Amino acid sequence: MHAKPGDWLIVEIAGTDQSARRARIEEVSSPDGAPPFTVRWLDTGRKGLVFPGPDAHVMTQEELDELDARMADRAAGPGHRAAPQRGRP
Repeated sequence: MHAKPGDWLIVEIAGTDQSARRARIEEVSSPDGAPPFTVRWLDTGRKGLVFPGPDAHVMTQEELDELDARMADRAAGPGHRAAPQRGRP
């Protein structure tokens, strides 16, 4: 797993009805982008050092925007196309 500041850490929550947790990566400790990462959690605003486990993955802002647009389309139902969400935190 490799990241750069500004990427997103997504932690899947298996076996629950909750959606994945998201954290903006603020600092990367290793020159090659390997963990640990200093992140700010979107749901709590708290900052922390994270050593991601196997249930986590990294996405760029563009990848996250595309995922959110696909999920919005799916939620809106057939025949509806949601506008892309640019610049979201």
